[in-house]
Formats: sequence, C-alpha cells, structure tokens
Amino acid sequence: MIHEIDEAIENLVRNEVLDGSGAEVVFDAPTKDWASRRNSPTVNVYLYDIREDASRRQIGSFRRRDEAGVVTSTEEPPRFFRLSYLVTAWTQRPEDEHRLLSAMLYAFARHSVLPDEYRIGSLVEAPYPVMIEVAKPLGETRQISEVWSALGGELKPSLDLLVTAPVPSSPVPVTVGPPEVVRIHTSGTGGEESEMSRQRGA
Repeated sequence: MIHEIDEAIENLVRNEVLDGSGAEVVFDAPTKDWASRRNSPTVNVYLYDIREDASRRQIGSFRRRDEAGVVTSTEEPPRFFRLSYLVTAWTQRPEDEHRLLSAMLYAFARHSVLPDEYRIGSLVEAPYPVMIEVAKPLGETRQISEVWSALGGELKPSLDLLVTAPVPSSPVPVTVGPPEVVRIHTSGTGGEESEMSRQRGA
C-alpha cells in the first residue's frame, strides 16, 4: 500500500507541478550527507511517520452474500492509516525552491482526495477515498523541527503532507453445508406434517 501511495504522489507532482521540467522526485531521507550529494533540481517526498487513525476504527464485521442470498464470507471493516510526508524542494537558488513549494502547495490543496487517475493497485479496488491534507498543524507534541533534528540536517522550508488510506481486511470464507430439512408438525385431526428446507450457515 505504501509504495502505491508513493507512486501516486510522484505522478501527481510530475503531472501537476513539474510538467516535464526534468526535476527529480525522490523519497530519500533528506540528511546532510544526501543534500551534499544532490546536484540537480529535486523534489523530496520523505515518509517520516505512519500511524493508525484510531478515530475511524470500527468494531464488528459484515457478511457478504451471493446472488441467492447465502452468506459466503465475513469481513472486518477496513482500518485507516495516516502517512506523514516531509515535502521539500532542492535547487541552486532559494527563490526557485519557493516557487516549487508554492506550486506543490497549490497542487495538493486542490485535492481533498487522491484523484482516480492517480490511484493504482489496491488503491483502485478500495471502495474508500484516499484523503489528502497539506500544511495541517501538527499540534504541540510534534514539530517539524524535531524531524530535521532526527535527520541531522539543516532546517529549511517544507510542506507537511498527510495521506490517509484504507487497509482492507481479508474476507473469511463461510462454509455452507447441505440443505437442512426442518419438519413442522401442525395440529389437526389428520396430524398433518409439512417440510421446509433451509441452508445451513445462512
């Protein structure tokens, strides 16, 4: 799932920001050593945090039925995970970096969900949208400066990109037995008896 989101973000940046400019899109940790080896215009999209969105966690399961209405499997609700990216622009001049950041801010802000044309693999099959948020406040407990300190790099302008994606569970097949005959005795002078069949597991 993560590599599919990486590819979707890369395609969005290439199509809506870079527009064939030839700049690279990488997902490396922007450490001081990495920065010293960079020699071409680059957009860095660094994944620095993955957490479950506990507020969207659902308890229970639902049943899947075939065309005859028989239960074929049970499935847990999907779980949603938040992927936090540190997005930076690297060029020879600060003003060019600011232009790139501005273009990326507009591109990400235009989409509250990942457009269908960028969804690939399991993201296409998921019945839930992939949410996009940019420059959202991190809160008092987490600061971008802490990320830079952990990387050992120098603080520079960046965008905090938050992507929330569903991770579906695997269906659990339900074993359905042969039809079960249920006899119903009815009261009456003739002592009639009727039969009714039902599917086990339904």
